[in-house]
Amino acid sequence: MHDYIEVVFKGERKQIYVNPQQFPFKIGDHVIVEADNGEDLGEVNQLGALLSMKKSDTPFKSILRKTNKEDQERLQQNRDLEKKAFLVCKEKIEKHSLNMKLVDVEYQFDAKKITFYFTAERRVDFRELVKDLAAQYKVRIELRQIGVRDEARRFGGFGICGRKLCCTSFLKEFDPITTQCAKEQNLPLNPQKLSGVCGRLMCCLNYERDFYLEVLEKFPPVESKIKTPKGEAIIDRIDVFLQAAVLKYANDEYEVLTLQEINELLHKDQQLVDSERN
Repeated sequence: MHDYIEVVFKGERKQIYVNPQQFPFKIGDHVIVEADNGEDLGEVNQLGALLSMKKSDTPFKSILRKTNKEDQERLQQNRDLEKKAFLVCKEKIEKHSLNMKLVDVEYQFDAKKITFYFTAERRVDFRELVKDLAAQYKVRIELRQIGVRDEARRFGGFGICGRKLCCTSFLKEFDPITTQCAKEQNLPLNPQKLSGVCGRLMCCLNYERDFYLEVLEKFPPVESKIKTPKGEAIIDRIDVFLQAAVLKYANDEYEVLTLQEINELLHKDQQLVDSERN
């Protein structure tokens, strides 16, 4: 039995619930849960006591029961209604001349609330749109502005690595990512190769950043000059995995030296400088 269960809904929306009746769930089961002034239906995504340690600003809601055949039929009906509501909302957006892109529509399982997800470059005054939709559907209407990364999370897909998008599998938060992350990893600044399906820089550029920075701090900066037995050279680039520097000489000759060899050269150079001063 499990006291805490993570449930995933349409669009990879996840939430943790308590299991007061100790239903014997397994991952993949469909469940009916408490929602705002009603009920919702989702799929068991994760089990275990560790879920209770995840931060929550509000108390966990409860799982009410397992689903039955009628619940599954109603879920399919909701999915059909969502498609119709999507078209209706698009028409009303055009009617009100709003600069926004409708992304998705989600019916709460009991149909007491409909959420419309959209993207927009700026804040949108959609009060009249909400009134219009509420007058037609006679239920609670929520319009939620999301970012393009959230849009990718809702629809899912696969990255250039061939794996399921990180944002739909394990990534909980979106950290800021800049081209500096790519520069630190010696990656070509090609937007087509650095961007994910959302059109923004790939989240994975952050995964190994700390390791790169830790190794790079051990070396002199790129373009630094170093005196070697072959003459003066500059550090052309640093291989963080081999922990070695690639040196370039004036005659376009290259040489690879380990971190230890670099430090020995710098130490000898410093000793020479000190002796000249004395």
